[in-house]
Amino acid sequence: MSTTVSEVRSAAQVVTTDSRRRWVAVIALARFEARELFLQIPMFVLFLAYVVSAGWELWQGDDEAGPYPVLQDVDRSTQWSSSVLLWIALVICVHRAVLRSRQQGTDRHFDVLVMEPWRRTVAHALSVVPFALVTALVVAVQYTWAAVRPGAVGSGSFFELVVGPLSVLFFGVVGVLLGRVVPSTFALPLLVVGAFVAAETLTAATDDAHWVDWLMPVVDDNQSIPLPSDLLGRPAAWHALYLAALTVLMMCAAVLVSGGRTRVVKAVAAGAAALTLVGAVGQSRGESSALLAARERASVAPEKVQTCIRHDRSTYCAFPEWARQTGDWASVVRRVQSLAGGSAAGTKLTVRQRVNLRYGISGSASIDPSSTPGQVTVGTAWGGNRIPEFAVGVASVLVAGDEESGSLLCDARVIPVMWLALGTMDDPLTTFRALRLDDSERGSAVVLTPTNPLPMTALQTEVVRELLQRPRYSITAKVKAHWTELTSPETSVTRAAELLDVSVPKGDGGEDLEDECGTVTVG
Repeated sequence: MSTTVSEVRSAAQVVTTDSRRRWVAVIALARFEARELFLQIPMFVLFLAYVVSAGWELWQGDDEAGPYPVLQDVDRSTQWSSSVLLWIALVICVHRAVLRSRQQGTDRHFDVLVMEPWRRTVAHALSVVPFALVTALVVAVQYTWAAVRPGAVGSGSFFELVVGPLSVLFFGVVGVLLGRVVPSTFALPLLVVGAFVAAETLTAATDDAHWVDWLMPVVDDNQSIPLPSDLLGRPAAWHALYLAALTVLMMCAAVLVSGGRTRVVKAVAAGAAALTLVGAVGQSRGESSALLAARERASVAPEKVQTCIRHDRSTYCAFPEWARQTGDWASVVRRVQSLAGGSAAGTKLTVRQRVNLRYGISGSASIDPSSTPGQVTVGTAWGGNRIPEFAVGVASVLVAGDEESGSLLCDARVIPVMWLALGTMDDPLTTFRALRLDDSERGSAVVLTPTNPLPMTALQTEVVRELLQRPRYSITAKVKAHWTELTSPETSVTRAAELLDVSVPKGDGGEDLEDECGTVTVG
């Protein structure tokens, strides 16, 4: 009896040891295939380009926001940093790796090995894992680099961050499955093109429906401006579950096709199919009525959901995630008011952050100017051109009293507005060009602001251009000394030029420049 028990135990130990050795062999093969995969020219070039470009973006700054990233936008931007070309290359190169033995006529040699075909399929799938891990490392560095910047606002989502690595893993596993189902390197490109056309056709046929968009590995909702994280409405957790489960399901399908029809594989496939369905249903619900109501409230009555902080004489109201940025807004207001004369230098302002989501997050983001005296609008984006645009908004309120009146200025008051906004800039002429819609410093144009643009005539442009080239201290003294007359609607541009000791400019032919808003003028 004891001999029989010992023999059973010995047999079990042999089976366990043999199973472990087989899985050690699978891991060894996966390591070999990962190295071979990386050495394929398309994969090597595109993956190396992905890593280098990510590092270059970190070094140079990848967007206009620069040191002021919005983290709920940063997490989603990492999903697209691994380009579509990299995904396609991954599918094709993995497919070629799976078919290598077939093309080289070595399949018959594998038949005498102890490693079954389905284990080799698992090894090919595991060979993609290092690429997903490197992608995850790049994503982590990108997000951390943005999060540690002093001007960073908002909060990222873990589930948005994992989509990038999961998408790399997904396309690699798809390549393995296609290698078992489509044993032809010539048919694969046609299949990829066909899948792309089918996806585009489905999207067009369903009128870009929400549930169809979220069936794709990566989803871009065409968001026009940064938004508070609670207004995004992206089913990130459901999508991460859907993508992870679908990847496991594709891997199980590849193993089953290769002959690995064990109970464990079938059970995992069934569970993955169920979770894929759960994730797909969860992410297809669309925007809830509560979310739409919250967006409406943030657009129409932002004061109900904002935090207000006082800096100096003025009050700054922001969505909670932007509260730490109010100090940056206050520094701009401080600089603008330092150049103002009269009571404007001490005017108490209310700077309020505003968004317009009444037409959806991908609709027009234009914001109507406020008619509330002393209120200045600031957007959710900051950095780059957004800073001087906000300065123009502040200056127009100081000169005209409110944003609505400031957006209608079409007289000499445009000159002190532009001087207040640009007078303290390090390179005012360059900033002046960047503010104008046509990037010019001559002729008529419109100047961008957080709300409606401000029109400028050719004559006003020439006067402002002359002011910005002179020493700051001399112009500041003249502006403050003649503040009342410069900000009067009765003052002409010619009179304003005389007060500031600027000769009235002429056109190239010596003719007078036009001084009507919206008129394209000579010179």
